[in-house]
Amino acid sequence: MQVTPELIDRLAHLSMLSFTEEEKLVMQSELEKMLGFINKLQEVDTTGVKPAMHIAGGMPFSRNDEVRGELPASLSFKNAPSHDDTYFKVPKVIKK
Repeated sequence: MQVTPELIDRLAHLSMLSFTEEEKLVMQSELEKMLGFINKLQEVDTTGVKPAMHIAGGMPFSRNDEVRGELPASLSFKNAPSHDDTYFKVPKVIKK
């Protein structure tokens, strides 16, 4: 895959980002490096290697839930944009 200025513009549009011309050149260079790395990985012989679901091999990391100290309500609501000292207030998302 060739990384062209048009591709950078398309990706910027799709991701709703805007770049200066200098940033576009940096992005083009970085994407070319990433694609080069991926192409290098494709050269590795993986014959007989089973696909892995997780890097660690076994089950994904999990932990047991444990109850810890509570956060006081005054701190819980400190940064909330809207609350009534008992509940967080959020916009209605379900229509009847």
